[in-house]
Formats: sequence, C-alpha cells, structure tokens
Amino acid sequence: MQSTPVTETRFADLKLLHRGKVRDLYEVEDKLLMVATDRISAFDVVMNEPIPNKGAVLTSLSLFWFDYLRDIVPNHLISADPADYPASCAPYRDQLKGRSMLVKKAKPLPVECIVRGYISGSFWKAYRKNTTVCGFELPAGLKESEKLPEILFTPSTKAELGLHDENISLERMGEIVGVAETETIARVCIELYRKAADYARGRGIIIADTKFELGWHEGELLLIDEVLTPDSSRFWPEDDYQTGRGQASFDKQFLRDYLSSLDWPQTPPAPKLPEDILRKTGARYLEALERITGKGLDG
Repeated sequence: MQSTPVTETRFADLKLLHRGKVRDLYEVEDKLLMVATDRISAFDVVMNEPIPNKGAVLTSLSLFWFDYLRDIVPNHLISADPADYPASCAPYRDQLKGRSMLVKKAKPLPVECIVRGYISGSFWKAYRKNTTVCGFELPAGLKESEKLPEILFTPSTKAELGLHDENISLERMGEIVGVAETETIARVCIELYRKAADYARGRGIIIADTKFELGWHEGELLLIDEVLTPDSSRFWPEDDYQTGRGQASFDKQFLRDYLSSLDWPQTPPAPKLPEDILRKTGARYLEALERITGKGLDG
C-alpha cells in the first residue's frame, strides 16, 4: 500500500489540542482522536519531508501490541475504525483510515517510562562515565549493546519541545507520582517489556529498550499513546547482533546516521533529505511491521 503522504491534518470541525512531532491530537466529545502523520523527527528537529506510510505503520504496530499486551494492563483504545467514530469525524474518514485511533481521555503520567534490556544510547554514554546509572549499580566491563544482567525500569523527566529529557531515579519518581504508584508502574512496564521482547525475539528482532506512555483514567492505570513502535523503541535484527558496537536497527537510526554525516548543527531548520534516504527509512519501518505482525499494511 502506498498512500499519499500526510504531513499535517487540518480538520476544521474538530478541536485541535496538540500537534506533536508525529501525532495530531483532537478532542472529540469526551474522547481523543489521535492521528499519526508521516512526519519524522531526529535530534528533536522535525524534518520537512515525510516518510512514506510511516503513520500507518506506527498505528498498525500499536494496535497489534495493544491487543497482545492487554492481559497485563488495559489500554486507552476505543476503536481504530473511522466508521465507529462520532459523526463529527465523518467528513475526514478517508484521511483517518489506517492512521488514527479514537481513545479514552486519560491523564498522562508526568514522567517517561523507559525500560531497558540492553545497554545502548544515552544509557551507554552515562555508563562509560559512571557505572552507577539512574541509581542502578551496574557491573564493570559491560560492552556497548550488551544484554543487561536484569531488565531495568529507568524513568526520565518529560522535557518541553526542543529540550532533552533527563534521567531520574526511582526515588525521585516516587516523589513525583507517589511511592506505591511508582512500584506498580515499574512492575507493569517490566512485564510489558518482557512479554513483548520474548515475542519479538521469536520474530528475529531484539527490543533493546522502549518507552511506554501510561496514564490515569477514572482511577485506572492505562497504556496509552503509541506502543513498541520504531519511534519509541530500539529494534535490532537478531541475525546481525554483536556486542561491542552500535547495531543496525529498524528505526530512525538510519536517518540519524545520515544526518550525523552532514555539516548540520542539529538545530532548525532541518536539511533537505534525499529521496533515497526517505525511501530506505520507510522500508525499515515497514520491515519492522512485517516481521512483528507477519503482515504488511495491506493485510
């Protein structure tokens, strides 16, 4: 399936609440309408060119994981079929098909919920400076991309757009959301990661780490936003995995590597992206969907 790229939605009859790096969020009655566009960001800068079918891939993956993980924690999904949406959405059904979700209006946690099974990215950089990271005392001698001795829940702050999140300890998170709540959230997130990682490994993908979004709705903890997509996770091909180096991945690392090769300060405005880079990045996202779900966008 090759759909017309969507870089931005403008639904005149709906109330736009927020336009994020990738998603446009609308209020529909007492619910939320999440629309995944084909925008892509890197180094906290949104690129000018869209990635073909990216929004549809993110939505399809999230729907798969919501269903697969629902025995651990309920989620905010009401429907992903525009025919089920309120009448005010009817004029936009064609644009909403395949890239939107009608969801419960939950109150997001004020922290990022990050789970790590392997040492990579900012966690690896921090470890190289000090083996105690996010309050966890890690053994000396770990190599880049090595599997951690245990799955770790490592929360961070939620930074404003353009700023970077900061890692925090479980104690600090307890001060922000409550000690008992922190224990519950950490347990749930580790269970989610473990079940998903075991499944993905059977599909030839290592989930190195991921970021979950959770929120409260009528006193109930819900899994919200997107789940285990290439935008929120590091997916590594198992057949190419090797410790001691960075890994090839099914996410935007391909784009980041290209941007890092440029004389660009990683601040707006974004550089123009070659068609080849857009196509190859899109292909990585699509391959992640096909490997995990066993289906493409047409099936």
